[in-house]
Amino acid sequence: MKPILVLTGLGILTLLAELFRFRKALFPLVIIGLLGALAATISYAWYDDGAMGTFINGMLRFGSKEAVSFPMITSAIIITTALLWYLMQKDFLSDETNETDHTALVMFMLAGAIILTCFSNLTMLFLGVEILSIPLYVMAGSRKNDLHSNESAFKYFLTGSFASGFLLFGITLIYGAVGSFDMNVIGEVMMDTAKAQPSFLYAGVVLLLVGMLFKVSAAPFHFWAPDVYQGAPTPVTALMSTVVKTAAIVAIANLFLSKVLGPLASFWAPVLAVCAALTLLIGNISAVMQTSVKRMLAFSSISHAGFLVMAVAAVGSSMAPKAIYFYTAAYSIASITAFTVLLNVIKAHRNDNVDSFNGLAKKNPLLAVTMTIGLLSLAGIPPTAGFFGKYFIFAAAFTSGYGWLAVIGILASLVGVYYYFRIIIAMYFRPADETAVTVSSLHQVLLFVTAVLTIVLGLLPDLLLNISAMAEGK
Repeated sequence: MKPILVLTGLGILTLLAELFRFRKALFPLVIIGLLGALAATISYAWYDDGAMGTFINGMLRFGSKEAVSFPMITSAIIITTALLWYLMQKDFLSDETNETDHTALVMFMLAGAIILTCFSNLTMLFLGVEILSIPLYVMAGSRKNDLHSNESAFKYFLTGSFASGFLLFGITLIYGAVGSFDMNVIGEVMMDTAKAQPSFLYAGVVLLLVGMLFKVSAAPFHFWAPDVYQGAPTPVTALMSTVVKTAAIVAIANLFLSKVLGPLASFWAPVLAVCAALTLLIGNISAVMQTSVKRMLAFSSISHAGFLVMAVAAVGSSMAPKAIYFYTAAYSIASITAFTVLLNVIKAHRNDNVDSFNGLAKKNPLLAVTMTIGLLSLAGIPPTAGFFGKYFIFAAAFTSGYGWLAVIGILASLVGVYYYFRIIIAMYFRPADETAVTVSSLHQVLLFVTAVLTIVLGLLPDLLLNISAMAEGK
């Protein structure tokens, strides 16, 4: 609960920055606020003040004794990713005339993301999704004079509204069958095998699943993602493909990997496995055909959603939750690296084609090296963090009886290697043009940090996994 309060307070404070004329102090203020939210989150691992159980009449459960690790670790990953993203986007927001408004929107969006990690009531799930989504509709259209940005915002709003409709219908049908929004009550009803469940309960589960798959851009509900990601400003695209995707998949895991909908796994797990296979195939095959790196990363983001959905489908494996948070951490860090480099290349060349990366290793070795590390991690090649992310997910799929899905995932990874290496080949083996690509000192530090994190997690994956063990054994 504490990180939600810190982020909400930070959002309100940024709104006052223009009125009380401390706008110039906004950047360090937000950095300190995000570090405070991260510290408040991590503190749950060592400090139980007796009020960790439930909040708002049991609608949020950030640190119940049996599940303290998952909300805490996923919240920490989301806030850390947001901190890295905030360092990346400094120029984007400072160019805006309404910097304080947009910064406040990001803080409120983060509060919605944290709610999705710890909800214990379906009404809070819906509120979390809306608090997460509405600021992004505005942010996607923040380039008011750019037709593509406006189109992106409009499409995102329309598809997001449809997704919310499906989600709300699903929650309504589940409430009609169970008589409660509380997830503990729903779980008790699900585990009561002596009582036959009404058929519309299953319809509610399907609609709930459809609404959440929309949010995570999994097939066959992915069609909005490429246009929205390409049309939105690049920093906003980075935010959608990291923080939003992580929050959405964590919400799905909270529902389907827990005792709430876990007892119905024989009904929904095969459906989810087919969706994961489709997402992997469509995302990777479509990415191969792209010449725009930004659009390629959009389809790559879809394919990574497929890996995460595969982990949820592996409900029978005890490794699934750990696979999810390790993969989201590895993917988010690598994506921040890739989007930071892409941002600087677009700034220099005014376009995002693969050809813009030609000879980057000669023009700016730091950008080329860090981009290579980020792409290798996204491709799942050792010794980067992405390798163990995919390894844990494949292991979870095999142990839960979805060997065929793991094989599709391995084949999809091989396709991913092809299009990621197109950029690497362009950077190192294509002749450079005369366009200089410069990078700010802040971005240099950010790229160094994300590259080091990618390598460290690749060499020492237990570093992150042991945090979970520490939390559970406090």
